[in-house]
Amino acid sequence: MARGLSLVAGGAVSGGSGPAEPRTFPKGTDGSWRLPVASAPTLSELFAAHPRDGGWAGFLLAQLETGKPLLWVQDRMAILESGRVHPPGLPSQDLIHVEARDARDALWAMEEGLRCPSLSAVIGEIWGDPKTLDFIATRRLAVAAERSGVAAFLIRLGGHANLSGARMRWRIASAPSLINALDPRAPGTPAWDAELFRARGMPPGRWSTAHEADRFRLVAASGDRALGEDRRLRA
Repeated sequence: MARGLSLVAGGAVSGGSGPAEPRTFPKGTDGSWRLPVASAPTLSELFAAHPRDGGWAGFLLAQLETGKPLLWVQDRMAILESGRVHPPGLPSQDLIHVEARDARDALWAMEEGLRCPSLSAVIGEIWGDPKTLDFIATRRLAVAAERSGVAAFLIRLGGHANLSGARMRWRIASAPSLINALDPRAPGTPAWDAELFRARGMPPGRWSTAHEADRFRLVAASGDRALGEDRRLRA
């Protein structure tokens, strides 16, 4: 390991991005809709809508396979500002967590991890807009991911969407959870406002989506329609 990095293996249990411009959300639960994903493992960027909004983690983890170890890298500022990875909250039993001194060490750890085809994915959390995080650095990550067949996800916390070699670039914000059918007072299925603002080979878009029964589906945005006739009569 490089100087300034500490490694913790194992887990107990298995961009400023700024607010996106308002757009019309698709409605309903069209069964033909699929979350846009890259055709092959590559580098994707996820910008948190707000540095303290951790909704991106649920959105990302729902897409990952759990049969292989996961490498998760955090630079020091990402840990201080948004918190350390909590293994019991992860869906995978196999976690390799790297604490990096700064963005340069974090990018190095990510690139080294991408050389290992036995990983399910490599996640890297970077705080702000460090100079070392430029087009060349992101391009190296994209090429490394494509060569090894291991997907890489660069999480941008409090950063701007500057020039990047990432093939897919998302802005993710937490949305109100869906109503729990068994107990309206209990938490429901998690939902997100997901904007794909750049992607190779596919058009951009913005969706209100939830993850349920091992798949993503569209949900209508709250407050954008009149109260149903039957509900008005009962009110």
